[in-house]
Amino acid sequence: MNLPKFLLADNSDFEEDIFVLHTEYPRFLINLKDDSVEWFEDIADENEQELANELEGLIEQAGAFYDEEMKQYE
Repeated sequence: MNLPKFLLADNSDFEEDIFVLHTEYPRFLINLKDDSVEWFEDIADENEQELANELEGLIEQAGAFYDEEMKQYE
């Protein structure tokens, strides 16, 4: 099955939160409300600086993805 790079995630128990799921390596769930990240991969062996740079870009992409998705509802 082919999945999109990002998916919106919603949960009625967390009404104020905005979740975006990144489906490629490194897989993670980000809450755009506060930029908290839950990792689905063991990234302990990764180069920390390289990972930090990659994560910064992915967070920006997740935010842009969310903004584009929300434009469809305006």
